[in-house]
Amino acid sequence: MTSLSDRSGEMMRRGRVEVICGSMFSGKTEELIRRMKRAKFARQSVEIFKPSVDTRYSDDDVVSHEGNSIPSTPVETSASILLLGSDTEVIGIDEAQFFDDNIVEVCNELANRGTRVIVAGLDLDFKGIPFGPMPALCAIADEVTKVHAICVKCGTLAYVSHRTVHNEKRVLLGEKLEYEPLCRECYRKARAEETKQQATGKD
Repeated sequence: MTSLSDRSGEMMRRGRVEVICGSMFSGKTEELIRRMKRAKFARQSVEIFKPSVDTRYSDDDVVSHEGNSIPSTPVETSASILLLGSDTEVIGIDEAQFFDDNIVEVCNELANRGTRVIVAGLDLDFKGIPFGPMPALCAIADEVTKVHAICVKCGTLAYVSHRTVHNEKRVLLGEKLEYEPLCRECYRKARAEETKQQATGKD
């Protein structure tokens, strides 16, 4: 049973880093928006940032695949977050995999100042390789939430975002026409088939 003093301590706990990670279509941004709106409802000062390169749904708002949104500030570098969010109680950061590696130090610095930092991002790129600063963010986080999409091939929990178009650029903004969530086994089969097609010269 939780005592009153324990609950009071939980309510007063402020500085921390929370990471929400997973594949595309897993609900990362939806969960980020939910936590930010709950903090706003609690009358805490909130600010959400996203990389300026992400303009898929909106130039300014953070928008989930389900269509829910929250106003945000697009920034070029992680250093801008530290500057613009200096007096904010709760800071949200979406698509963290697109930020520079200094985002890790920025999140640590904000948490050490007493800010609650909520970060959402892809943990793996389309080749199944840990994406940008996400592994380091998970390492320094007080809490990591792994969310899952459903594999479109077999219906089990998805493991990675499989790219369905021929493009080897690591950063390729896209949606359901360019990516699909696959489990580990279906992803392995898809990559093997792609390798076979490339070897035979077929598209």
